[in-house]
Amino acid sequence: MKIIRTVEEMQRTSQAWKREGRRVGMVPTMGYLHAGHISLVRIVKREAEACVVSIFVNPTQFGPAEDLARYPRDFERDCRLCREAGVDAVFAPEPAEMYAPDYSTWVVEEALTGPLCGERRPGHFRGVTSVVAKLFNAALPDVAVFGQKDAQQALVLQRMVRDLNFPVKMIIAPIVREADGLAMSSRNVYLSPDERLRALSISQGLDRAAAAFAGGARDTAALCADVRAGIEAAGGRVDYVEIRSRGTLAAVAAVDEPSVLAVAAFFGKTRLIDNLFLG
Repeated sequence: MKIIRTVEEMQRTSQAWKREGRRVGMVPTMGYLHAGHISLVRIVKREAEACVVSIFVNPTQFGPAEDLARYPRDFERDCRLCREAGVDAVFAPEPAEMYAPDYSTWVVEEALTGPLCGERRPGHFRGVTSVVAKLFNAALPDVAVFGQKDAQQALVLQRMVRDLNFPVKMIIAPIVREADGLAMSSRNVYLSPDERLRALSISQGLDRAAAAFAGGARDTAALCADVRAGIEAAGGRVDYVEIRSRGTLAAVAAVDEPSVLAVAAFFGKTRLIDNLFLG
């Protein structure tokens, strides 16, 4: 497995693979890998003959009061997991390799980034779309896999790929959960044992919503109110619980089209997100 630090080397490596007739697949990550990330690698390996995992904690998607400095990092462990999963190359640039001191060019999606995390984290998605565009230009993937847990991010990136004609097949993979239902996330390491136990109220609320939807419930307000009440009863601080169209992320009064029930909540100082696709 190669460890690649520069854009130029990553491009050369990918171009060499393509000359050999190998399709290139990519899993962009910020590191501190877990089983959810490795499930994305497995999908890439079904779709392509060469697999790249990028490990880059992207500074431009963090706000000034967010957790950039303390975001969990363990590069040696990440590399071991990648090697065991059969990854061909880890692309791990330094920030100075990705952003020149006078960097001034951004990729901005303007339809899907307004609500939910876009409203709560100004500038976040500008950083996400810009860095993923740069990662695509470095690794030149034919296929890229993202997890559904970051549902808004995945939908925004799908739109970016479509609108800017990136020659990349986008796959959104199902959420991978711990045995008790908690969505896997690198930030779960921040939770105390008590906070982690109480955070299960998020997935439990989504399970109730799924059951209610299967039973015919369609009223957005009622579905959201039940999820919110469960999180607050467990001592969580709700950032949002909303149901939005999966195509436009517009608010919907009733679930009569493919939709996403999106949740963000704090337990202690840790902000967790989760979601459920409906319809």
